[in-house]
Amino acid sequence: MRIAVLDDWQDTVRTLPCFSLVADHDVDIWTDHTTDVDVLADRLRETEVLALIRERTPIGAELLDRLPKLRMITQVAVFPHIDIEAATRRGVIVSSYLAAGGGPSYPPAELTWGLILAAARRIPQEAAALKAGVWQAQPMGDGLRGKTLGIFGYGAVGSVVAGYGAAFGMAVQVWGRPATLARAQADGYPAAASQRALFRDCDVVSLHLRLVPETAAIVTAADLAVMKPTALLVNAARAQLIEPGALETALRVGRPGMAAVDVFEQEPIGGLHPLVAMPNVVATPHIGFLERDSFNAMFSLIFDQILAYTAGAPINVHNPQALG
Repeated sequence: MRIAVLDDWQDTVRTLPCFSLVADHDVDIWTDHTTDVDVLADRLRETEVLALIRERTPIGAELLDRLPKLRMITQVAVFPHIDIEAATRRGVIVSSYLAAGGGPSYPPAELTWGLILAAARRIPQEAAALKAGVWQAQPMGDGLRGKTLGIFGYGAVGSVVAGYGAAFGMAVQVWGRPATLARAQADGYPAAASQRALFRDCDVVSLHLRLVPETAAIVTAADLAVMKPTALLVNAARAQLIEPGALETALRVGRPGMAAVDVFEQEPIGGLHPLVAMPNVVATPHIGFLERDSFNAMFSLIFDQILAYTAGAPINVHNPQALG
């Protein structure tokens, strides 16, 4: 089979142990990013199986109609970026493993905690200053013990971050859907009085919600305006959870005093994003879910779906009508 992998920005896929699963196939790996349909149609004109890394590239009807040899799209997780109807019409199956059970998700939780530590103690800024020959260049950082950590969304990631906060001696409060609040309280974490109270009372607020229509822009400018001038807002979930432009404005007026972000509205960001340019922001390029073990596990599933398809017994198919 002719397989194409898009958006392997760190050129990692070919180095994974699981890459041996597709050693007998022709694999094209693209390490840059483009959404230009003409460019993608040219790159993928011979592709039979398209492997995607999450939602990095939208696969719409215009592109699918220009890929006559394509027979399968394989990935993991949700797929709002794929036009399922167009894929079905073209006879292209979409195989995507959706994890069941909502177990802990450690890689993004670890990255979140790294962002919290980095922002609170000004680690990136001090490291950059030291490389430039300046000793202790930043205002003194803040400790975490005894402070209050707010978790907005107590799921696979938020529940792990809450545990990290407790281990560091922080008081933890939670806000979210009633079912998640019940789980948090069963784990010993109290619910905040309200969403607004979570932002008002906590020293660190970390967002861990899925992006669905109900949660888009759920964090408003009014929420940010009540945060302490010493508070930290952390977002390693989705940028669209925050009202557009609200975080930049809030940081300029000093409520909250700092932010740490791993996500942006459009990725990869073109040029210098306003948040990246701010001295009171620690920013990383959406690496929360990216570490070698989990990346290898993800591509093992992606490649298993390819092997099942080539064996004539496709798995995790979300549009079985395309098999007709």
